[in-house]
Amino acid sequence: MLKKLSTFLIFLLAFSFSVTLLGNESATKYFPSTFGSYWIYVDEDKNELTRHAVEAEEIAGETYYAFNYEPELEELFYFTRYMHPTLYQVNEKGITFVFQDEIEKALKARLSKEMELLRGILELDDPDAANFTFKIDAKAQGHFYLLPTPVTPNEEWDVNQVKATLTIQIEEEVEDLSIDYTIIETGIVLGTETVKTPAGTFEDCLKVEYRTETTAEENSVFSPEENNPPGETVTTVWFAPNVGIVKFHQIRRYIFLEMIPEDADLPIPSDPKPITVELKRYEIKSDAAEAK
Repeated sequence: MLKKLSTFLIFLLAFSFSVTLLGNESATKYFPSTFGSYWIYVDEDKNELTRHAVEAEEIAGETYYAFNYEPELEELFYFTRYMHPTLYQVNEKGITFVFQDEIEKALKARLSKEMELLRGILELDDPDAANFTFKIDAKAQGHFYLLPTPVTPNEEWDVNQVKATLTIQIEEEVEDLSIDYTIIETGIVLGTETVKTPAGTFEDCLKVEYRTETTAEENSVFSPEENNPPGETVTTVWFAPNVGIVKFHQIRRYIFLEMIPEDADLPIPSDPKPITVELKRYEIKSDAAEAK
């Protein structure tokens, strides 16, 4: 009995020590950006995305690290704020992306895609029902908090918040249909894992889950039902020490289409297929090489 208790205490102490070490690590260890470094990612359809670390920029006396991408993203519907940062800062809070405009445009593109899907569904049954126009306004926070410092397991932090209004204008209707959305995203470090990718096997990767919570409030005659809440997005990102993001997986549900009641008897399409992106090849330049 004493032997078992002793073994358990040793395990507990070892676990506590490893968690403490993880908590004291700087977030920059998991997101290097030395000038000249590059990362090539590939998705399940064999599409590649290359990220290059370029020279940092000075804006209003502050240093912003920078990336560029090949190929350039042509359709913002496919913008993922974890994989497409352009400018970011490193400070006492951790790693902060700066791209308010891109987040707003991406949300507008996402809702626009849903509205065009709805138009196509309605046209199949009654072309007149598809005779509507819509407008989308969005306002995001200017900063996206990717990783905090220190990196602490099981402690949730606020990542970003977006507010949006979808207004649908239907002919012969006196009042527009209008919905206010609030999308709050949080992050949490779930622990560490070994991850296998085309670029190799990476040990002690941070496994971070980002989750949105979306609420909707009717502005006029449209009243969202409690049993049909807006869809959520769950994103899992794996960060390898001294390498950066090695794997990305995202599950997205519809925001507006998810709210349509089942008794509307509309053939709502399945949610978008999950996205998985893995590291294929990379090179991380050393600080010494950058100084030459």
